Amino acid sequence: MSAQDQIRETVQNNDVVLFMKGTRMMPQCGFSSRVAGVLNYMGVDYVDVNVLADAEIRQGIKDFSDWPTIPQLYVKGEFVGGCDIVTEMTLSGELDALFEEKGVTFDREAADKIREANA
Repeated sequence: MSAQDQIRETVQNNDVVLFMKGTRMMPQCGFSSRVAGVLNYMGVDYVDVNVLADAEIRQGIKDFSDWPTIPQLYVKGEFVGGCDIVTEMTLSGELDALFEEKGVTFDREAADKIREANA
């Protein structure tokens, strides 16, 4: 199976996927750590894909999304964005709205606490 096929299958078969450097429990870069931290804190059930473990996946995800950086967040098969976009969406409440629209379970109280701490 090609890297593109693996990526497509992962994105299509899981509600929330984070392509990142490292894992949710051991991020290997600050940007990946920030996005994983938000998802972890908000109690989102997601699949983490460590792009450092496979060079073809690491390049393949950039080609798949036509987005040059990692991490990359997908919700219900849709590319959401990288660290800056996810951070902005979290702080504005747009990420909550997206999760609600797509039927993704998350802790609204935790999301509110993130916004309060960054106000």
